[in-house]
Amino acid sequence: MDTKAFKRSLHQSDNYHRKGFGHEEAVAGQLKTEYQSSLIQQIRDNHYTIRRGEVTIRLAEAFGFCWGVERAVAMAYETRRHFPAERIWITNEIIHNPGVNQRLKEMNVGFIEVKAGQKDFTVVETGDVVILPAFGASVQEMQLLNDQGCTIVDTTCPWVSKVWNTVEKHKKGSYTSIIHGKYNHEETVATSSFAGKYLVVLNLKQAAYVADYILNGGDRDEFMAQFRNACSQGFDPDIDLEKIGIANQTTMLKGETEEIGKLFERTMLKKYGPLALNQHFLSFNTICDATQERQDAMFGLVDQPLDLMVVIGGYNSSNTTHLQEIAVERDIPSYHIDGPERIGPGNRIEHKRLHAELTLTEPWLPEGAITVGVTSGASTPDKAVEDTIERIFELKVTAPVGS
Repeated sequence: MDTKAFKRSLHQSDNYHRKGFGHEEAVAGQLKTEYQSSLIQQIRDNHYTIRRGEVTIRLAEAFGFCWGVERAVAMAYETRRHFPAERIWITNEIIHNPGVNQRLKEMNVGFIEVKAGQKDFTVVETGDVVILPAFGASVQEMQLLNDQGCTIVDTTCPWVSKVWNTVEKHKKGSYTSIIHGKYNHEETVATSSFAGKYLVVLNLKQAAYVADYILNGGDRDEFMAQFRNACSQGFDPDIDLEKIGIANQTTMLKGETEEIGKLFERTMLKKYGPLALNQHFLSFNTICDATQERQDAMFGLVDQPLDLMVVIGGYNSSNTTHLQEIAVERDIPSYHIDGPERIGPGNRIEHKRLHAELTLTEPWLPEGAITVGVTSGASTPDKAVEDTIERIFELKVTAPVGS
């Protein structure tokens, strides 16, 4: 389908909304009460450091709610105010934060269930209100909801929309979009739905495999087996890798996305030469500013002397996982939790190891004076960070507050 024409038509519909409903002031007060933190602001004002007794907490200089996430949550709250009696659904989690999603459920907002790997839209009826989350929805889902006569509230982050525009440009020029991301992540599913031919690579290792195939050929069946769930229908590596464009899931590790882009540029330069490079390779900057800022701040934090690291964010949050990766790569004992309730009782913590399952560690805080690094993903409110810090202090501190 002509996805660009469909988007243009959808945006002109009276049933489509992407700018809120005029309840900004009331919603801002509600969000401040529920998600902001005076303690976190104090720590920011004190050079991102607070000390109580034997515990020093160092915060990353960029963490937590990004603008796109805050906008999505605010629009969801506005939607409930504007449609007090209507049935409201979200096509997925509004953001990857269990506390925020639970709060919306308490506001009688429904979440489309996944059954046998597919979203069950049979519960949605004509006239229902459906919210598209911050990481977007596939063009097929949008078309289904539009055909159903639903009121659509689109909270898609503008940075995600920017990537969609990029793959549209690839498609227009008959370039295959190589997307750095997780093929089953909601954002990448949405992005790939706007592409023509596409291939999703998870990391530099997979990208190197594809680059080698471009230069030297290889076993086509092996290639297709490796990427069977991560490519467009009818994809043929012997044909569809002659012209490629680079895009990415906005929450991937910035440095890796840049390396992948440079790898494919060198590959196409080697195969086709400098004069023909632009006919075979396209690259646009689609790295989200907020993701980049949080990763840069994390690199700055792990350069300081730390005894351990706490990373707060949803377990299915890609940008949070990449913050965890940075600490792990520096061999800093690191604990990824999705909320403060994972700490305690006693000196224990339930946390997710990188690319592994949940595990319980006890004891996790060492004796004596310690310095703890703290950061959070872009879907984590300041209040969750405050509550986490307070729980750490409760375990360790008997001395009066200091800084």
